[in-house]
Amino acid sequence: MAMPLFQVRDALPSERDAIRALTFAAYGQYATAMPAGAWEPLRQALAAALDAGGPAERIVAEQDGELLGSVLLFPPAGDTADRSGGRMRWPELRLLAVAPSARGRGIGGALVDACLLRAQQSGAAALGLYTSDSMRVAMRLYEQKGFRRAPEYDFQPSGAELVKAYYRPYA
Repeated sequence: MAMPLFQVRDALPSERDAIRALTFAAYGQYATAMPAGAWEPLRQALAAALDAGGPAERIVAEQDGELLGSVLLFPPAGDTADRSGGRMRWPELRLLAVAPSARGRGIGGALVDACLLRAQQSGAAALGLYTSDSMRVAMRLYEQKGFRRAPEYDFQPSGAELVKAYYRPYA
C-alpha cells in the first residue's frame, strides 16, 4: 500500500504555535537521551529560536492540513546562537523536526532537500547546520545528504553537549 504524499511549503504565520508544538514533541525524546543537564540549554535554545522574529524562512511538511515536520533556514552569518567557534558563512539549517507519528516517511529528508535547494538558489556555496551526538538519526540523514564536518565552527554551551558543525558544499 502506497504511503499518502505530503507537501513541503512555506509556513503560514498562523502556524507558528503548531510549529512550536511539533518541534517540542519531536525534540522531547532528548530530555532523557542527553546527558544530565544538557536538555535544559537545548530546550531554551529551541524556545528562543522558535519565538524569534528575524530573517529565518520557516518551511513545513503537511498532509491534509496536518503539519508533519518543520525546519528553519537562516541566512548566512545570522545571529542564531552565542558561539565561541565563530559563525558559519553559509545559510544555516536549524530545528529540523518531524512529528514522532510521521517518522520514517522521508519527511526529514524532504525538508533538508528544500533547504539545500533554497540555499543553492540564493547563490550560497554551501549549507551549514549544527547537531550533537544525541541526535544520531539526524546525523545519519545529514551525512547521507552529503554534509561534512566543520569542526572549526563547533561550540560547547555551558553544561551541554558539544555542538558539532556540518556543511554541505555545492561545488
